[in-house]
Amino acid sequence: MSQNIAFIGLGIMGLPMAKNLVNAGYNVTGYNRSDKAGNELAAAGGTKAASIAQAVADADVIITMVPDSPDVQDVTLGAEGVFANAKPGALWIDNSSIRPDVAVQLSDAAREAGLRPLDAPVSGGEAGAIEGVLSIMVGGEQADFDAAKPVLEAVGKTIVLVGPSGSGQTVKAANQLIVAANIQALSEAVLFLEAYGVDTDAAVKVLGGGLAGSKVLDQKAQKILDREFTPGFRLALHNKDMGIVTSAAREAGVVLPLGALVAQLVTSTVASGDGALDHSGLFRGVQRLAGKVEAPVPA
Repeated sequence: MSQNIAFIGLGIMGLPMAKNLVNAGYNVTGYNRSDKAGNELAAAGGTKAASIAQAVADADVIITMVPDSPDVQDVTLGAEGVFANAKPGALWIDNSSIRPDVAVQLSDAAREAGLRPLDAPVSGGEAGAIEGVLSIMVGGEQADFDAAKPVLEAVGKTIVLVGPSGSGQTVKAANQLIVAANIQALSEAVLFLEAYGVDTDAAVKVLGGGLAGSKVLDQKAQKILDREFTPGFRLALHNKDMGIVTSAAREAGVVLPLGALVAQLVTSTVASGDGALDHSGLFRGVQRLAGKVEAPVPA
């Protein structure tokens, strides 16, 4: 008999992940604050729940995929939350990107409620979620990771246990630092190339074949060249993640000079009104600094 999976949070990433679980043969019950996403899941073969309690009641595995630390706390704690309504022994997998210290606190609370917690943030954006090839960095116990791996393999390709609870979120913070720095550098490179009238399509092609090549270049360069910033991962969320990076670095007594600068640049771009754009919209921040900003892009 297939496992029952509750999926809480059917957003840009969560909905395609839940659909992939349905396609893998799992019984998926989803809950989302808006009805539209729940209806889409139901149309794909899943079940729409009216509440978190209803979604998790019979679940063997519970997945949460919501924007920020307070959101995870909201859906897990309290009388109507996951911990109070899930059956003992269920796996709780948090695919959200949140603060490592909050992940540790919630993992402790989950264990007290009789659940088996894993913090398992993902990387790969909307495209990776749709294609089921996300990179998943997992914190928790080995036995729980082993039990959850078949489920994670339905939504991801690179799945690694990186340490105890909270470790997955720490690695995700490092991931977001690297991605933001890469997008910022790519944005500056494109502006530089355009200033000299270079064939940017040709330039991107040759850069991709050398040491400058990266997944960021592959996935984001064309969006920048086309000025097409429909969100696969919103700048506002990346700004939140960079806040996690800088806060965690301070707590550890680690100095991140580039990270601090990139975090400021991301915050500035969001503050200028571009938070709803894809994080490749960092290019607009580079344009502003150069005095070359173009007309606002509709959100």
